[in-house]
Amino acid sequence: MSNFIDAHVHVWTPDTSHYPLARGYKREQMMPRSFTPEELLKHSRPEGVTRINLIQMSFYGFDNSYMLDSMDLYREVFSGTAVIDPLAKEPERRMAELARRRVRAFRIHPELSRQPPARWLQPEGYGRMFKAGAKLNLAMSCLINPDALPELDRMCKQFPDTPVIIDHICRIGANGKIADKDVKALCALAKHKRVMLKVGAFYALGKKAPPYTDLAPLIQRVVEAFGPRRCMWESDCPFQVQDKHTYRDSIDLVRRRLKCLSDDDKDWLLRRTAEEFFFRK
Repeated sequence: MSNFIDAHVHVWTPDTSHYPLARGYKREQMMPRSFTPEELLKHSRPEGVTRINLIQMSFYGFDNSYMLDSMDLYREVFSGTAVIDPLAKEPERRMAELARRRVRAFRIHPELSRQPPARWLQPEGYGRMFKAGAKLNLAMSCLINPDALPELDRMCKQFPDTPVIIDHICRIGANGKIADKDVKALCALAKHKRVMLKVGAFYALGKKAPPYTDLAPLIQRVVEAFGPRRCMWESDCPFQVQDKHTYRDSIDLVRRRLKCLSDDDKDWLLRRTAEEFFFRK
């Protein structure tokens, strides 16, 4: 197999004159100092990854300019997930504008709403965003921990037609332990047919060491719950390519090491799920 798709990558530039950092961020926080599309492709292309969904980097706040410009420069390679202000007056207008720039999803998380995880989706703007997501087929891409799942479940019941993506396997195992209650809570969200799951960021989960095979039971459970057609592999670069971790380590866990996956399953995780959502014409 080849022609893979990476569902989750961040890019940024050291050129803070043309692309200034958002308030509260400093150049010293940009680690690595630079991760441009050109630097990204040096990692992804040798592994057969030909298309990538970019995620707006927090350094830039609600200014998605660098991501959008990168998408324009590599139109056949990149799709995008933007970040907008959920507390703005009419966030659905901004969603529609960015959809015309080939943005397919919007990243949301409790910090944006300034609410604790138990109430993180209660601001009115999120209701407007979920409603627009259903109308325009734009996903809510959730950077959350398991404690935020009950509130997401509530919104999925209220807006069953809204596409939802949960990033990084809901960060289960980020503390080194894969709690059964967390896995069950995540798998319960599979009852909502428009919820998808990103399977990746392996460097940050479980034992946090390649080849990451300690994560195999977790991955098997979530793929069985959601089905491979709602799961997509992600590297979470550049954070995946640091210290002892490599891009190949991440993709190889799905491509070669998970015996629980059939070739067809792998095709969905490594290409077809992301292709159908992020790259459909």
